[in-house]
Amino acid sequence: MQRYFVPPDQLLDEKLVIRGDDVHHIVRVMRGKPGDELIACDGEGRCVRARIVRLDAQEVEAEVLEPLVERRELPIEVTIAQGLPKGDKLEWIIQKGTELGMAALIPFCSERTVVKWEAKKEEKKRERWQKIAKEAAEQAHRCRVPRVEPPVGFAELLDLAKRHTACAIAYEQENTTSLRTVLERVAPGDSLCVLIGPEGGFTAAEVARAEQAGILPVSLGPRILRTETASQFVLAAVSYHFEC
Repeated sequence: MQRYFVPPDQLLDEKLVIRGDDVHHIVRVMRGKPGDELIACDGEGRCVRARIVRLDAQEVEAEVLEPLVERRELPIEVTIAQGLPKGDKLEWIIQKGTELGMAALIPFCSERTVVKWEAKKEEKKRERWQKIAKEAAEQAHRCRVPRVEPPVGFAELLDLAKRHTACAIAYEQENTTSLRTVLERVAPGDSLCVLIGPEGGFTAAEVARAEQAGILPVSLGPRILRTETASQFVLAAVSYHFEC
């Protein structure tokens, strides 16, 4: 059954209204008609099974049949803090990270970031990133859509990371503490933030600053991972640790 995300205020007790790009998908792509059923979620965890009662080019109205209780999310809330990579790698990271259960993504700039961030294009880029997250969440049958936060500097990132139950920084020169050490310290319901550097990784000075802020340097194994692979490794490890 096809899944769609709607703003919370459109998911009412007895009916729901779908607007925007999803209308085109229902009407033109899925050839929807009255009587067809779908799943609608508010992106914050609430999902319902519904039946279409009316549709046109602007909106789809459906009656709510029953609430759904689904266990689609990771037991802990994982935020990936991602050093801005080159090209369109961030879009891939958002898409695959969403499929693997990421709760939020914080792009950031650090000493070895090559990308020149243009503030005037931020709003448009974030809209595209959030759309990618929404579409990936629908495809993966998730109940929540990951939040894509505005890009920040390294100092601000350290403050944001400390708000989680646990936080770690992936560092290729760390050889004593593994990601498992961090995962064994958190429990279902906790939150975890993991910092992933850009293509050139973190400098020793940045890792030292992170340690001073209470962020634990960890190894992601004996092999050097690309920046776009590291975040997916983290999410897969979390899934294996808590779900398998």
